[in-house]
Amino acid sequence: MVKLTVVGRAYDGLPVAHFPRVKNEEDMSMLFYKQQAEFILKEISRGALLPSKMSINIDDLYCFNYLIEKGICYITLCESSYPRNLAFHYLQDLLKEIEKLDTNFLHTLSKPYSFIKFDNVIANIRRRYLDTRTQANLSILNTNRRQDLDVMTEDISKIIENKRRSANSDSSPLCYLQVIALKWTPITLMSVVAMVVLWSRFIVKDY
Repeated sequence: MVKLTVVGRAYDGLPVAHFPRVKNEEDMSMLFYKQQAEFILKEISRGALLPSKMSINIDDLYCFNYLIEKGICYITLCESSYPRNLAFHYLQDLLKEIEKLDTNFLHTLSKPYSFIKFDNVIANIRRRYLDTRTQANLSILNTNRRQDLDVMTEDISKIIENKRRSANSDSSPLCYLQVIALKWTPITLMSVVAMVVLWSRFIVKDY
């Protein structure tokens, strides 16, 4: 299943649209993955990730797939079992929708996720790709069986390690702190969720 999508500028790493939006504590894990998508976008912008399309393994559950075209990067988080060629077909559909617009304004945006109108476009296209067993998606899978061969695969741990090495050679403390944040954010999120659950139980007991 397609879980999360982020669209951003490949040349400076600014995310301009995404779906779904984080709304409550149950979406905390998606917040972590969104931060990782932003990290990947930044790595692309600084030239650390050169391929125009790539799959990035995150853990046993999820992986990222991204596609770059005309300075815009399309990133989606999918379950590891989700067909990769279907994920890239989804990204191609997003690309086609962007190309229908006057894209010059995308290069004038200065605030993250300010292209709110495109969030709804992502939601509508994503809906078509949730079920891999529909006739349309089965047709895509049968037509694009060889696409997997053209996509490079990397592990997020290796990308973070390369970033760490770059940070060590960089005198900027901010760069090093970003790497630490990526490493410890999952543990922090789990701790926060555990504290909320524990606090809720105490409240219930009091009543």
